[in-house]
Amino acid sequence: MDYSFILYLLAALLVIVGIAGVVLPALPGIPLVFAGLLVAAWTDGFARVGWLPLVVLGVLTAISIVVDVLSTTLGAQRLGASRLALVGSLVGTVAGLFFMPIGLFAGPFVGALLGEYLHGRQLGRATKVGIGTWLGIVLGVALKLGLAVAMLGIFALAWFV
Repeated sequence: MDYSFILYLLAALLVIVGIAGVVLPALPGIPLVFAGLLVAAWTDGFARVGWLPLVVLGVLTAISIVVDVLSTTLGAQRLGASRLALVGSLVGTVAGLFFMPIGLFAGPFVGALLGEYLHGRQLGRATKVGIGTWLGIVLGVALKLGLAVAMLGIFALAWFV
C-alpha cells in the first residue's frame, strides 16, 4: 500500500502548525516547519530535495532557536529587567493565549510590566521594561516569520529545480 499521500498530508500539517507556532509561543514553530519539510523530502526518497538543502534548512532551524531564546530576553535585559519581569512576561504570554488575538500581544507586555512593578514598585520603569520585552518578542516573531518563508522558499526551489 502506498502511504505517500498520508505522509505528504502529515508534512503539510507539520508545516502549517509550525507556521502557527511562529506566532504562538506554546509551539516550537520553526522546528515543526523543518520536521514537515524533512518528512516531505523523505517521502519521495530525497529524490527532489537532497542533503544540501536539508542541511541549510537545519542551520536555519538552529538560528531560529537562538533567535527565539535571545529575542525576549534581550529586549527586557537591555532595559535592566528583573527576573520577576522575565517570569511575568512568560506567564503573561501563556495567559494571553486564552484571550486571543489581543492577549497574544498584550500578555507579554502586561506580564513584564506587572513583574517589574512588583520587583521595584516604579511604574515608569516597569512600563519601559514591559515595552522592551514586548518589542523583543515582536522582533523575534518577525525574524522567525522571515526564516520560515526563507525555509519554504529554499525547499520549493530544491523541489522544483
